[in-house]
Amino acid sequence: MPETSGKTVYKSLGLCGFGLGSNSAAVDVKDGKILRIRPMHYDEKYDYESMRPWKITARNGAVLEPKTHTLPTPLQYAYKKRVYSKNRVPYPLKRVDWDPNGERHPETRGEAKYVRISWDEATDIVASELKRIYAEYGPFAVLAQIDGHGESKIIHAAHGCPGKLLDLLGGYTLQARQPDSWEGWTWGAKHIWGMDPVGKQAHTENLFKDIAENGDCVIMWSGDPETTPWGWGGMMPGRVESFLTEAGIKQIFITPDLNYAAAAHADKWIPVLPNTDAALQCAIAYVWMKEGLYDREWVESHSVGFDWFERYILGGEDGVAKTPAWAAPITGVSARQIKALARYWAKHAVSIGHCAGGGLIRAAYSSEPARLEVCLLTMQQLGKPGAGQINFMDVGLFGIDDIYPFPRCELQPDMNSVYHGWAMLTEPVNFIPKTLIPQAIMNPPVHWSGGHVIAGMPAQDQFIEWDFPQPGAGEIHMIWTDSPCWQTCWNGGNEMQRALRHPNLQFIVAQHPWLENDALFADIILPTTTKLEVNDISSDLFSGQYNMILHEEQAVPHVGESLSDWEAVGEVAKKLGLYEQYAEGTEEELIKKGFENSGCEKYLTYEEWMEKGYFVVPTAENWENDRLHMRPWYEDPDSEPLSTPTGKIEFYSTALAEHYPDDVERPPVPHFVPYGESHSESLLHPRAKEYPFLLITNHPRWRVHANNDDNTWMREFETCKVKGPDGYLYEPIWVNPLDAGRLNLHDGDICKIFNERGAVLGGVRLSERVIPGALYQDHGARVDSIVIGEFDRGGANNLICPSNTTSKNCPGEVTNSFLINIAKVDVLELAKQYPVEFAKFYDKDTGHVAESCIIKEGR
Repeated sequence: MPETSGKTVYKSLGLCGFGLGSNSAAVDVKDGKILRIRPMHYDEKYDYESMRPWKITARNGAVLEPKTHTLPTPLQYAYKKRVYSKNRVPYPLKRVDWDPNGERHPETRGEAKYVRISWDEATDIVASELKRIYAEYGPFAVLAQIDGHGESKIIHAAHGCPGKLLDLLGGYTLQARQPDSWEGWTWGAKHIWGMDPVGKQAHTENLFKDIAENGDCVIMWSGDPETTPWGWGGMMPGRVESFLTEAGIKQIFITPDLNYAAAAHADKWIPVLPNTDAALQCAIAYVWMKEGLYDREWVESHSVGFDWFERYILGGEDGVAKTPAWAAPITGVSARQIKALARYWAKHAVSIGHCAGGGLIRAAYSSEPARLEVCLLTMQQLGKPGAGQINFMDVGLFGIDDIYPFPRCELQPDMNSVYHGWAMLTEPVNFIPKTLIPQAIMNPPVHWSGGHVIAGMPAQDQFIEWDFPQPGAGEIHMIWTDSPCWQTCWNGGNEMQRALRHPNLQFIVAQHPWLENDALFADIILPTTTKLEVNDISSDLFSGQYNMILHEEQAVPHVGESLSDWEAVGEVAKKLGLYEQYAEGTEEELIKKGFENSGCEKYLTYEEWMEKGYFVVPTAENWENDRLHMRPWYEDPDSEPLSTPTGKIEFYSTALAEHYPDDVERPPVPHFVPYGESHSESLLHPRAKEYPFLLITNHPRWRVHANNDDNTWMREFETCKVKGPDGYLYEPIWVNPLDAGRLNLHDGDICKIFNERGAVLGGVRLSERVIPGALYQDHGARVDSIVIGEFDRGGANNLICPSNTTSKNCPGEVTNSFLINIAKVDVLELAKQYPVEFAKFYDKDTGHVAESCIIKEGR
């Protein structure tokens, strides 16, 4: 138990970090309660100068330098509301009509109530079910959903602990997480410029320094590079954008919506219809080709296949020249604007900025705009002074040194020796891409092209054909999940709801701190802690300021009967006689082992580190002399061959031509693909007559994916929720006034957005910050089903995303830029039509789980 006297502990409060910490903060505690969360000051226990503070100076004298304190976001400051949420699972729960020795009633998952049971009973049931299923069906009958973004815990990792135990039992089927934030990069860009591990992020070393000294403009293409990193990298991206403005470096935002970063920092906003960026890119290339605004000799020395690309752009392949006049009605960007953008870009040192990739990277056929971006960067001499590609989120991603655009620290602390997360493993014989889980449950066998699917696999892995189940393995009969938010964060969530109720699934166990989303479909729920309730070790690698390693002292007691993920699985391991092999030591032993293998042991002793509570890694000496991103390749491509088959940029992909020569959805030369065999999510398709809007579903400002939707402080913002006439707080839908006028919609109206896959509700916010023809609703709202598999009240629009993957040979997610319609509804009449379902789980004002969800003792 933690002390009850006043104290301050240090926590890395990254809420979406795969065990890689970020957003470190000081947590002030008194009498076992969190008083406040605030920035931690680096110089509280260290001489600031010993950290070697760095400085980037622009050519006009503007300065970017780190603060003397950390930069948490509102999500971190408000996190105590998440810790003390009434949605916390207070004790182990069993679905009331699920009997492991009798009727299991899979058809009531998602609507049945729960009853309290003891940890002893819960772990007995889980251990017994594991033994039975392994005996009857073999180990691959257990699907481990142990991937996903989670709190940045290491020993008590939120995603992965069950994998260790299941491995000890003989194996399992892994839910293979495909590269969700990098879909188009992995399936497309990797085949034009390589750039492992994920296909994006060319070398970015010292890129901000180079832009400050030589750049003229950064094009922020798709997405919100300030808001999206709030769960990963704190407030540093916003500081960088402000610095760009101070340095006189223009910022052009090309997005369907004037997002928060654009509203604060844009010198120019070019609104483009969702899913049409590829047409805009083609038209820019056309202007450069016709007006000679690129160095052909340089392009040909650094690439292969440019003549194929030129043939397509100029119309030699299909008879359609990709002119600005051709692109204008498709994109909503006038031909005049396209020409002006192309000419400005050709005359200036321009970089492209992203936060992972934005909506275009998670849309249908996202491989194409990703490849076309590389084409444009190459045509304007990628790597020349002031010209590169920036990711505002993934500074320090996974410890990869060559994608760190800020001044480099001497090392990135390594947590792998004690990290219990297993999200990215490729060892299991049997696995299913996350995007294909519903089909694999309801309609096996499933076949796909795309290899192991997991982010970071080499490009050639994508050409392997796979099947589920593998020979000798059976179907899925059990799920163990510690990432229960598939339906609200992935593609085709309504289909997943139906899969979770399928009779093939005999048992679902979820471990989670909160009663929400997929946890509401579990048969047994194990209550787990947040990171503020555990003693752990962690790192901070995403801040963009300094790297740190922290001893994360337990701040407050466990809420209710919760255990950490590591402890919860350990209780099941004890029932199976496998605890020692599973645990691999005590918590204290693992913390010490983690420190002594982190790389930081060369700077101070374990005892010194424990006394201070954290260690700040100094900035590297002479960092200014480090490599400049792609400059060496720009100057001599033969000295640094790329990881493509030819070692050069491939406008014509030799590997795609060899393996998929007839794939019109991802041809050897990048194309604009509006619709095809896999998708019809385009205003150019006849289906748009019935569903005439494209939905933008960005990362939300007031939560991280589905995390934080119950935070009452956040729900007070008008931009977070819209209060309906029934008092319920609905997820906002931005509607352009021109569209609203045609449809007689008004600010505050409650509407349904819908397509043939289902419908979700939301509240109208009239705004010129969204382009006509598109609607905007953040993704990640918690599921609050009115009719399971059909109709949702909470605004969880992933339920109505396409179920099909990126394209037929790319098993990636499609969760953005899809066709819908919108119609006003009378929620008071809906409540009469669905009287029980409409008030099923969540309180209308606070968003907390209604008491009726759990059958209280004695009732």
